[in-house]
Amino acid sequence: MSMIQTIVASLFHGHSVKTEPMPDFNLERYLGEWHEIARLENWFERGLSKVSARYDRREDGSITVINSGYDVRTGERKEARARAVEGDAPNHLKVYFVPLVYGRYEVAFLDEDYTRALVSGGSLNYLWLLARKPQLKEDELQPMLHCAEELGYDTSRLIYSGSPAFPVR
Repeated sequence: MSMIQTIVASLFHGHSVKTEPMPDFNLERYLGEWHEIARLENWFERGLSKVSARYDRREDGSITVINSGYDVRTGERKEARARAVEGDAPNHLKVYFVPLVYGRYEVAFLDEDYTRALVSGGSLNYLWLLARKPQLKEDELQPMLHCAEELGYDTSRLIYSGSPAFPVR
């Protein structure tokens, strides 16, 4: 690990979470638009609602990541761009918002239709529940919550993003 990565890792402390590799994970099917259903609060998304992420393949084989959401105070749309590369397993990515420093992005749950995903950021501080549509039914959400709990996440801390069916709990 580089000195910069060590410094950044110390800033993002928390118990490490390592997800299992998914040998059959198909990154091409995963690419596209995802809506954030819920997340653990974090400094870089604080105050955002109706968050979405877009993943597209680049000519060099890496992935363009565009995260966006609306500032709840101003209504202004905020956007962050990153570049991702494949990690140590098919369902693991390294996401670079700044050069030389990456964040872990590990898909821990994915339904067979690639319509719902649970993403770990590698520690108990970072978790996202994503879907291809902006809202989920309770029976669609439950397997994701179960997976998160199995990994050690406290799902009572989740913030539900712009989904009236699931207010902040």
